Amino acid sequence: MLLLLELGLCVFKIIIYNKNCVRILPICTRLSFVSCLGLRPTWQFGDVYGLDPELLSLVPRPVCAVLLLFPVTEKYEAFKQEEEERLKGQGQEVSPDVYFVKQTIGNACGTIGLIHAVANNQKYLEFEPNSPLQKFLEQTSKMTPEERAVFLEKDESIRVTHESSAQEGQTEAPSLDEKVNLHFIAFVNVGGQLYELDGRKPFPVAHGKTTEDSFLEDAVEVCKIFMARDPQEVRFTIIALSKD
Repeated sequence: MLLLLELGLCVFKIIIYNKNCVRILPICTRLSFVSCLGLRPTWQFGDVYGLDPELLSLVPRPVCAVLLLFPVTEKYEAFKQEEEERLKGQGQEVSPDVYFVKQTIGNACGTIGLIHAVANNQKYLEFEPNSPLQKFLEQTSKMTPEERAVFLEKDESIRVTHESSAQEGQTEAPSLDEKVNLHFIAFVNVGGQLYELDGRKPFPVAHGKTTEDSFLEDAVEVCKIFMARDPQEVRFTIIALSKD
């Protein structure tokens, strides 16, 4: 239904520029979409240019969320199925404070990632009066992940804001039916636990303990596992939501 982050970012192992990821209009738009939804710029999305300690030290702190863009490959899909069956069998403890929404809209990975990043960090972030995003979060706070997905499908304020922003500066929009094989997920710290939030999965995935100080490094360690799973792939991008 929508996308929100301009990609044109550094991708690990090689510098490339990705120009796709999301539907109603599967194109990448500017970070202005975030501000149009009423999020004040006290925290900013910024590139993570590398995984070594020196480059991670360049990321402004604190970091409250990390977004990973990665290719959806056969290896990943096989792992995703195995992981789901394993976690359903053994179970995991997930805090009821985690805000999670299912992705039912094709190519809506960027929007779902943003919602997960913002919704789980409302104690830090600031909104403008009458913010469409804050209103959405308030209206869906008591809903199930499935109910939130249905509500998002019908949310006109977010859709209209996206379509307006998506058209700015674009020379040609891809077809609405164009399939995109890149996917956004979010990592957040809720109650001292690192969670992976992917709307294509049935539930959040817990990755162990974390702290405000170690959160970026802990999230990056999980990102490294994604990269190791497809060592021939170069289409990985990491974005951090940091205090400006």
